[in-house]
Amino acid sequence: MNDAPSFGQNRAFWAALVAWLFAQSLKMIARYRKTGRVDFAVLVSTGGMPSAHAAMVCALATAIGLEAGFGTPVFALALAFAGIVMFDAQSVRRAAGQQARLLNQIVEELFQQHHLSEQKLAELLGHTRTEVFMGMLTGIAVALLLRRLAG
Repeated sequence: MNDAPSFGQNRAFWAALVAWLFAQSLKMIARYRKTGRVDFAVLVSTGGMPSAHAAMVCALATAIGLEAGFGTPVFALALAFAGIVMFDAQSVRRAAGQQARLLNQIVEELFQQHHLSEQKLAELLGHTRTEVFMGMLTGIAVALLLRRLAG
C-alpha cells in the first residue's frame, strides 16, 4: 500500500501556488493603487514587482527542502530549477521585453509615414534583479509561513 500523501496534501505544490498567487495579487494591488481600477488581467501577466515566477520556484524549493531535507537530490533539482527560472526571468525574458519596446517604437514611427499593423508586442516580459530578488524572498517567506501554519 502506498503511504505517500495525496496530491491535495502536497505541501510543496500548495506553497508554490500560494506564493505565485500572493505575488500576482501584490501586483494587482499596486496597479489598483496607481490607476484606481481593478485589473484582473494582472493576475496572469508577466513582469513587475515582485516576480511571481521567482516566488513560485523559491517557495517550491524551500518547501521541498523543509519536507524532504536540504541535502536530498530532489532539493538539489528544485534549487537548480529555481536558479534557471530566475536567471531566465532577469536576463532572457527581460532582453526580449526591451527588444519588443524598441520594435514598438520603430513600428510607431513607421506607422506615421506608412500603413502598418497597429498590433503591439508585449514589452513587460522579464524582471529586474530586484524584482527577482523580492520574488525569491516572497516565495521563501510563503513556504516558511505555510510550514508554520501546517504545524
